[in-house]
Amino acid sequence: MNLDPTLLRAFVTVKEAGGFTRAAERLHLTQSAVSHQIRRLEEQVGRPLLHRSTRRLTLTEDGEDLLRYAQQILQGFEALSRRFTPSPVSGVVRFGVPETFMGERLPSLLCQFARSYPAVRLDVNVTSILDLRAMIDAGDLDLAVVISEQKHEDEALLRRTRLAWAAAETFHMPSSSLPLAFMPPTCIYRDMAVRALSDTSIDWHIIFSSPGWLGIRAAVLAGLAATVLTRDELEAGMKIIDEEYGLPPLPAVGFSLLCGAGGHTPAAREFGRLVLNMVELPSHAPVIEANGVWHTSSA
Repeated sequence: MNLDPTLLRAFVTVKEAGGFTRAAERLHLTQSAVSHQIRRLEEQVGRPLLHRSTRRLTLTEDGEDLLRYAQQILQGFEALSRRFTPSPVSGVVRFGVPETFMGERLPSLLCQFARSYPAVRLDVNVTSILDLRAMIDAGDLDLAVVISEQKHEDEALLRRTRLAWAAAETFHMPSSSLPLAFMPPTCIYRDMAVRALSDTSIDWHIIFSSPGWLGIRAAVLAGLAATVLTRDELEAGMKIIDEEYGLPPLPAVGFSLLCGAGGHTPAAREFGRLVLNMVELPSHAPVIEANGVWHTSSA
């Protein structure tokens, strides 16, 4: 059976409008034209679809079944049309994100945006050692996910979590000094850890340094050193050691989406919306967009 989508659209509109007259107005057709389309549809399916009376219009049992399928088919056609209709959005979006923040979701994010906006060129900086906030201020990035202890008014909070000391499950503290693995000094995790350790009498030293998480991960899983990460970054083979070796407590941090001067373009706004949609926002913090800036509100 090869059903005409035009006839399905007329059928759905008649049901939603509650009659032929209002359906004709919505479809910009005459009432007789809509009636003719419904008769053609009934001929194609070989079943009556409507109970017609002077007072009300109701669906037959077959009409109820066809309605559900027709709505799904029309929604599919609309999605297909949106997918392959060229987007007028163009330009460049420069985006910065910490290496460990989006993980496996980042390829999906980039792929989805590239498919939806093929005329937009993405310039993505994935790092944990550069100061993304400074790059936003300098105009080097349009959007960035930044990490901080305090939330600022011009940022949309994506996630809040607590930092933790972590090591391999087989890690044993040497008798002399605590070995640590960190990224270079510009890493906020390292800065917070050093600041916390400075208020203790713990002897420590940096035994391993790497510009990327993969290097730190290797050193930790090998049992060479402890490090600092968020609790949701903990991997198999690692354990939290906050309660061991007299280690000081670490603060909570927030990941927020920050919009720079170049983040007000249509392309940047669409990319920002996609980032927000792919991240589980706190239920108490709805996202508000005003003049291209995303922020959250407790109201």
